[in-house]
Amino acid sequence: MRTVKIGLLGLGVVGSAVSRAISSDRGMADRSGVKLEVSKAAVRDVSKPRDASLPQSALTSNPQDVVSDPDIEIVIEVMGGENPAFELITSALESGKHVVTANKEVLAKRGGELLATAQQQGTQLLYEASVGGGIPVLDAIENDLAANQINSIRAIINGTTNYILTRMSSEGAAYADVLADAQRLGYAEADPTADVDGFDALYKIVILGQLAFGVSAPVDAVYREGIRKVDAKDFRYADELGFTIKLIGAAQRTADGLMLRVHPSLVPVGVPMASVSGALNMVEIEGDLVGALWLQGPGAGPEPTASAVLGDVLSVARSTADTAPATAGAAELELAEMGSHRCRYYIRMTAADRSGVLAQVAQVLGDADISIRSVIQMDTNESEGVADLVIMTHSALEANMQEAADRLSGLDVVVELDNLIRVESYDHAD
Repeated sequence: MRTVKIGLLGLGVVGSAVSRAISSDRGMADRSGVKLEVSKAAVRDVSKPRDASLPQSALTSNPQDVVSDPDIEIVIEVMGGENPAFELITSALESGKHVVTANKEVLAKRGGELLATAQQQGTQLLYEASVGGGIPVLDAIENDLAANQINSIRAIINGTTNYILTRMSSEGAAYADVLADAQRLGYAEADPTADVDGFDALYKIVILGQLAFGVSAPVDAVYREGIRKVDAKDFRYADELGFTIKLIGAAQRTADGLMLRVHPSLVPVGVPMASVSGALNMVEIEGDLVGALWLQGPGAGPEPTASAVLGDVLSVARSTADTAPATAGAAELELAEMGSHRCRYYIRMTAADRSGVLAQVAQVLGDADISIRSVIQMDTNESEGVADLVIMTHSALEANMQEAADRLSGLDVVVELDNLIRVESYDHAD
């Protein structure tokens, strides 16, 4: 049985889980026909106590010791962030080593460069753990669905925001209160920006767009909106209309090119994605042959991530002669502007409770070529003479809706345009 030496860049929560899994083996060698051995791991502080099942002699504070070690065949990068991860992965690939990474940020921002380097060097760069944690999403796209033209991917790919939105939905709790609980329980970081403002989901949908459609999108060119504006009453109103609210990352083939977007969405309660609760993830993939598939599972956590990392490692170790293709799709698509997106919209506004208000609102929407599907007046405050006005539109152009939103905010009868949420379209559920 061949022994493959592994170098680790990072030995935090995920790196330690990977190291423990390799050390304990659990029949992995018998199942794969390959024995893995971590021979070196780069850490910030070699004196820090850690539960990684590694001898002290294997630790180094210099990551170049890992990258340049001639005995190491596969480097696992679990440091996170763009730098110095980009430089280290590049150096490892140029040294003839295969690299497995869970780093969504470096792949979203510099993945095209890294894949090109791997291709030039005849080495492999695998990154299953970067999207969906333990869910085998990338392998499914690259291998199992290779005969399909992928038409769309929609996903709940951030467990923190899904946990927060699930609690808000089931308990009617306020966003700030649930976020504080999530931070206390360790679901959210002290600075939750990456999760609640949609950056984490953005990086992942960019990676999926690259793999499934062959489009390398600059992260700052992708529409991104987080969940801070979602209010508990939005869930109550959405429920009455037959929807729930999820943070959705989407990559969809359109007449204008590839539409990439991340934002809160109304999801019909009858579709699988609506029932994904807590910190779970779900990815919906629609192919021209297979139709729609849903993959659900733990999207984060050390063990699920270690599972995806080691799946890639074993794939490389078993067949080091084959180089993984850089993408599963040809780069024939342009990146579509968000303004060309079409969908239905949920609009919630605080408006004056008097006659003529709806007529003014309808006029603004009509001028923007937006048709009203339904109107509900909710939570009237008689003392202040205002009420919540909830409007569902028919399908409309994003650019028109943004123009209308600006005009609605300027109406004297509109106290505040509280929220504007896009509705995910499922033909059988609309």
